Amino acid sequence: MITLTSKIRPASLSLRVTAFVGITTTLCLIILGYIVQQSIDMHFAEQDAEELRVVADSVRTSLTTSYTDQGDVDFHDLLESAISGHHGVYFMVAAPDGRNLYSMPGPDLSAMIVSAGVVEEISSDSLYSWVETGETFRGSVLNMAIPIPNSRPEVSQPFTVAVAATMEFHMSFMESFNKTLWSIVAGASLITILAAWFAVHQGHAPLRFVSDTISKVKSDQLGLRLNADQVPIELVELVTSFNDMMGRVEDEFKRLSNFSADIAHELRTPLTNITTQTEVGLSKARDIEEYREILYSNLEEYKRLTKMINDMLILAKTDCGLLKPKYADLNLHTDIVELFDYFEAWSEEKGVSLALKGECQSVRGDRSMIKGALSNLLSNAIRNTPPGETVTVTLKTVGDDTLITVENPGSEIPNEYLPRLFDRFYRANQSHQGEGAGLGLAIVKSIVDIHNGKISVTSENGFTIFSIQLSNQAG
Repeated sequence: MITLTSKIRPASLSLRVTAFVGITTTLCLIILGYIVQQSIDMHFAEQDAEELRVVADSVRTSLTTSYTDQGDVDFHDLLESAISGHHGVYFMVAAPDGRNLYSMPGPDLSAMIVSAGVVEEISSDSLYSWVETGETFRGSVLNMAIPIPNSRPEVSQPFTVAVAATMEFHMSFMESFNKTLWSIVAGASLITILAAWFAVHQGHAPLRFVSDTISKVKSDQLGLRLNADQVPIELVELVTSFNDMMGRVEDEFKRLSNFSADIAHELRTPLTNITTQTEVGLSKARDIEEYREILYSNLEEYKRLTKMINDMLILAKTDCGLLKPKYADLNLHTDIVELFDYFEAWSEEKGVSLALKGECQSVRGDRSMIKGALSNLLSNAIRNTPPGETVTVTLKTVGDDTLITVENPGSEIPNEYLPRLFDRFYRANQSHQGEGAGLGLAIVKSIVDIHNGKISVTSENGFTIFSIQLSNQAG
């Protein structure tokens, strides 16, 4: 079992989604609150600018009236009444050289004249703000040229006018408004985060259902399947994958159970034979030749057990990925001729001929494994070929692959048996029950799979053909 470990556990899905939604929502609310705050500030600034424009126009009118009615600059009385009805606003009129001609009681506007620049027109963007004696003011400085009537040539009297308004009402309102606004933003963010967490928690209910169902699976409940129609569309793929996995697990468990039962059955037969023969040998005194025959008989059973155990060990190694091929360039023609020489005595005893046809390129593979696979196929073919017939091995190059076929005449294998021929301990022909454990073809398939090849079998028209396809560039 491969386990991936980490020092830090990844954050839960609920935390990830809740954090993402919470951060996104909070940022959106903060941006919205900032926009609202700036909009109100701009609104107040525009109100102040409008009011200061009215004050400046009133001062201009008073200055113009003073020249029209009196013909001199004695305009204090007019200026005192210039902004009657306006509260919280102040102005100052100065000569071009900076002399104070008139100033309302209130903030020192002469300092603003020095600090603030002169503007052509009062607007919300051109207002100058300052704090004096703990109170905040906002104002502008203008140059005014008042025409003098009946002057020849026409002459204008220049003035510098500073107008200002207190911002205490605005500041008080904004302070209260900001507290309310950011309290609403904080509350809305908290509610959104809680709602997101609850939604995610509820949204994960189907996952918890699937998890609870999976946790209840035991070896006697491998037939359990989840209904894909009872879960949201996002979990259909997960449920389908789980059902497919359970199908594979169930098949493998059944195969393993059958494999265990078959092992017990196959091992019991030779062990029973050895036990019986030993008990018979010990039942009475016998001469040396009789004991020798019993020992020879037991030796055959031991060899049968040894081969069976070796075969099972090979299959176990291939299942665990422990059997690694040692790749080399193989001359299959030479290897098959060597196998023919090995099986020659047995095939002659059976009255079966061996034939090799075709040529092929060299193949990349493990020599001992490939020869072992071909040996099992030849052994199986010779065993099932009637006397007087021929087992034919054909080599053929197909593109970048090599095709090896082992063909033998004889009784056809029914189509329903063909898919199980490579199963362990399976025998399509029960008449050969005592000639092997039924692991040969399973080993052949394992070896072919290790080499990333393909193996198939057909049985028709009185011939059974095993085909192996190997890549010339494998490994």
